[in-house]
Amino acid sequence: MEKDVTDAAEGQAKLRWILRCGWKGLCPRCGEGRMFRSWLKIVDRCERCGLDYRFAAPDDGPAFFSLCIIALPLIALVVWIQVAFDPPAWVHLLTSVPFMAAGTLLPLRPIKGWLVASQYVNRAQEAGTRQLWSRLHGTERGDFDQ
Repeated sequence: MEKDVTDAAEGQAKLRWILRCGWKGLCPRCGEGRMFRSWLKIVDRCERCGLDYRFAAPDDGPAFFSLCIIALPLIALVVWIQVAFDPPAWVHLLTSVPFMAAGTLLPLRPIKGWLVASQYVNRAQEAGTRQLWSRLHGTERGDFDQ
């Protein structure tokens, strides 16, 4: 019973750390260095603790989550507006298009930050690649703590 409580508390602490680092774009190891060099480009190394970001592979995850979580409800709203009010096309150009663009582009950075922080905190890597990672990157342990 106590182990379940401590595991839950540890899990909540990890989640808070992931969300904080991802939202603010901070290094998931030290929480001080910058994770991004530009809007979506991840730095090579943390300037504070030296964390090597070669492990980070969010790939299409940010776009997928942005489209599924934000774009689909926005599309439903646009369709509802069209069906309920039948506005002219220029109304959609002035309202729907900017909302869709902002709604899908603005969350990309925090989502990417959350994915990268989650990969680091949870030591996520493809199964069976630990030794290959070690050989390719010259690390003894083959993990994220280079």
